Amino acid sequence: MAKVLCLILLFLSISSLALISASHFEGFDSDEASLSYEDEDLEAPVEPLPTISLSTPLHSTPDSETEPEPNPPSENPNPNPNPTTTTPSHLHTDLWDEDEFEGIPSTPETIVTQQPTDTDRESETKSKPESSSDPKPTTPAKPSSYWVEILCVSFLICFIINYFTGKKENETIALAWASKFATKDSIFEKNFSLLGTGDGNDTPLLLKEGQDMFKFYASGRRYCQGMLATMYMHSRHDLIARIVGWIFPKKDTITIEVVMNDDAMDHVVLAVARKKEVKALQKEEKDLQRYASPNAVAAPPGKRWVSDELAVISESKDVAWDLFNEAVLDQVFGDKAFEKVGKWFISLHFSDQQPGMNKKVLLFRFVLPDISHMADITKLIALVPYYIDVLGRYKLSTHVRSKTEAVRSKAAQEEFKEMQSLRQEAVQRKKAERRKQSEEAEAKLSAEVLRKKEEKERARQLKKSMPRVKMMRT
Repeated sequence: MAKVLCLILLFLSISSLALISASHFEGFDSDEASLSYEDEDLEAPVEPLPTISLSTPLHSTPDSETEPEPNPPSENPNPNPNPTTTTPSHLHTDLWDEDEFEGIPSTPETIVTQQPTDTDRESETKSKPESSSDPKPTTPAKPSSYWVEILCVSFLICFIINYFTGKKENETIALAWASKFATKDSIFEKNFSLLGTGDGNDTPLLLKEGQDMFKFYASGRRYCQGMLATMYMHSRHDLIARIVGWIFPKKDTITIEVVMNDDAMDHVVLAVARKKEVKALQKEEKDLQRYASPNAVAAPPGKRWVSDELAVISESKDVAWDLFNEAVLDQVFGDKAFEKVGKWFISLHFSDQQPGMNKKVLLFRFVLPDISHMADITKLIALVPYYIDVLGRYKLSTHVRSKTEAVRSKAAQEEFKEMQSLRQEAVQRKKAERRKQSEEAEAKLSAEVLRKKEEKERARQLKKSMPRVKMMRT
């Protein structure tokens, strides 16, 4: 036991000697310890330190003790050769107490700060999140990026300009036609007593129903109720239609419709057009399909006939020969005359069986030329009053009338059969619809109701099949 106590006292004496040889304050090691720390710090990889600044409190209590932490030296892989030195301006030497702390220099040290190098900047940019990075400045849009808007605005401007110019062109052509054929001492002024839509002096001659449609009305002539001329212009006011017209040319046309009196026109169904167009005309017009012959009228024996470019289809060849006499052939439809006016001619169509409210109608269709060539269609326009008088006075012979009446009676019978078939089809359609509705209604009924209905139907059929017995009283 005494030996143990001796060993403990020996151990305590050795430890007290070691403490006496140590530093006077905690936190300050000996030089050998600091050297060992420096060796260990040199071996470990050291990251670059941020800028170091020293802040010293201006008012410190003398009883407080601070324990500065040792700052191990660090090696910078890329030292800045030109460090900048800054001396803090807030350190005042008059407040410095030399006896308060040991190991701290009596004069404030100069603080050395190094500017960050390129590697430091790269590491800082990598460590920052992407959201904190400044947005890249947007470059202003170039004029070439607005090419869609430029095209749209250009198209709109062209469309507006074309609208007014095209509208003006159509009005100019219509007014040129009216001034040539509907003013004083013109063809229509000499043959009709009333021109225009009214009876006043200030009544306009033309009636504008659209940017591409103009109408002219005239009345006050024997054998007819009136005349209506309709001008169908190319849609010049529409830019898209104008562009399409450059690819597929379309001509301006005029259609003159004359409504004859009921007692002024005999049995006449006739049409004249070019050989390529006469078949299409016959397919479009129902009266030509029903009454006119499908074959063109041949030339009369020993006489001239219309130009080789034209074809005449008629109900009776005698009527066609009478209507196209030598005077008409010399002026319009002969070979030599048609060479001059042929490019303006489209078709003629005379019929007393025209479908619609007005049965007896004369139709003239011509090409409407431009302003400089408006006089070229004078002979074609002159055909209108000429044929009004000719057909108003024309009477069929007895032989021709018997043929036309036979054709009309046959056509009337065919029309009656067509009406009957249409009526029967309508009746059958109504029966089918009624039957379908009854089947749908039966499908919604219950089984008990269907059974009672079947029994009732069966009893009705049985009663109907039984012979009728008549009782006689004696």
